[in-house]
Amino acid sequence: MRVVLAEDGVLLREGLAGLLDRFGFEVAAAVGDADALTTGVAEHDPDLVITDIRMPPGFTDEGLRAAVELRRANPGLAVVALSQYVERSYAAELLDSHGGERVGYLLKDRVVDVEDFAGALRHVVAGGTVVDPQVVRQLLNRQRDPLAALSVREREVLALVAEGHSNAEIARRLVVSEAAVGKHVGNILAKLNLPPAEDTNRRVLAVLAYLRS
Repeated sequence: MRVVLAEDGVLLREGLAGLLDRFGFEVAAAVGDADALTTGVAEHDPDLVITDIRMPPGFTDEGLRAAVELRRANPGLAVVALSQYVERSYAAELLDSHGGERVGYLLKDRVVDVEDFAGALRHVVAGGTVVDPQVVRQLLNRQRDPLAALSVREREVLALVAEGHSNAEIARRLVVSEAAVGKHVGNILAKLNLPPAEDTNRRVLAVLAYLRS
């Protein structure tokens, strides 16, 4: 069972690689950032990807975003997110992808038995789903808050939209390009599930969601 492992902490990465080897997994690549993860998957065609969530360069959600993209490109790829955090903006997308088969999200601090951990990995590769209960609880909370999926920057942009500012003025205030603001606005509308409609002002609906939250 061939594995590509992504973890930016050197000691933990080496420890996990040794643990996987002990339980019969072949670690084809052990890397420290999301770009190297994508490259490693392309090179080694693994049965399983295990990835941390927060990795260089931004230490936000790079690993999880890479996992989502890998699943889009190869729905049959087994992916387990292993992290100290629940990154809600992409966690639901990963777990919902392709029926939720061959996917897992585990929290490092709650892995208390290495044999159970190895068993969970095998279960995911075999087509199952493994999700830590704390992840489930936080995702349920996300459903109650429509803005939970937004990044910090997207929330800043939406707050300025709610104040009535144009994209050009928002760009000036945040010291970014107007194109970047337009991209943020597009992401906000998509994450709030506001598809294009001729008779609906989506910016107004987004502002209403912001005010309700």
